[in-house]
Amino acid sequence: MTETMSVEDRLLGKQICMRCNARNPEGASQCRKCGYKRLRPKAKERRAT
Repeated sequence: MTETMSVEDRLLGKQICMRCNARNPEGASQCRKCGYKRLRPKAKERRAT
């Protein structure tokens, strides 16, 4: 039996590069696009504008 992830888990379980804003996999240690090492978790909720 395969374990499936919900859409929410797939979208929110990402790391965001603080330099180029690229989305990276959850366990990434550096950005896949620019190589920058500072990644932040994707926000769970949208910011108020």
